[in-house]
Amino acid sequence: MAKEIKSLIEGYKKFKQHYFEQSNPLFNQLAQGQKPDTLVIGCCDSRVDPAIVTNCQPGELFVVRNVANLVPPYEEDNSYHGTSAALEFAVRTLGVKHIIVFGHAQCGGIMSLFQKTEQSSVAKKSFVSKWMELAQPAYDAVNKQAHGLPLEEQIMLCCQNSIVNSLRNLRTFPWIRDAENKGDLQLHGWYFDLLTGIIKSFDANKNAFVELE
Repeated sequence: MAKEIKSLIEGYKKFKQHYFEQSNPLFNQLAQGQKPDTLVIGCCDSRVDPAIVTNCQPGELFVVRNVANLVPPYEEDNSYHGTSAALEFAVRTLGVKHIIVFGHAQCGGIMSLFQKTEQSSVAKKSFVSKWMELAQPAYDAVNKQAHGLPLEEQIMLCCQNSIVNSLRNLRTFPWIRDAENKGDLQLHGWYFDLLTGIIKSFDANKNAFVELE
């Protein structure tokens, strides 16, 4: 058996022996159903786990993870919409009170937008390339306004602009827009810096990301 799988199995044993047994009342409660107040749309990146970063217990967060923590706009068609389906379940069934678009520094998906080369026929069929078209407005804005800045700073700004773009896309869902207008739902955009451990939140009034207090 591969050592990586052995490590996971050992981790499972420790979880069951220590964490699960010590937290048994919690899991007994969770077995009755979930009632999270917050939906987090996070990135698939293995380095950034929203529950760990926010020190949450099981059952506190309803987490959707995809490449570059993107939110597609509302669409009515017969295609498969994994992220949209999760949004619908969280808002309409679970009744979450908050949605956080949780982006981070050094996002591989965002960085791919800055590494454009002549696309092969294989690359043109890439699921990742098609998905990252959702972040194109953020890339275009940064390319226009901050083209002369160092690449690292451009990528950071693109990550943050993409979060704001996803917030806009969230409001294209009628039941999200209605819940927000009624005051039953709040939308948040967070950016996590891997090097400093700091989370910044988008302040619409300042049109800027400011450190969480």
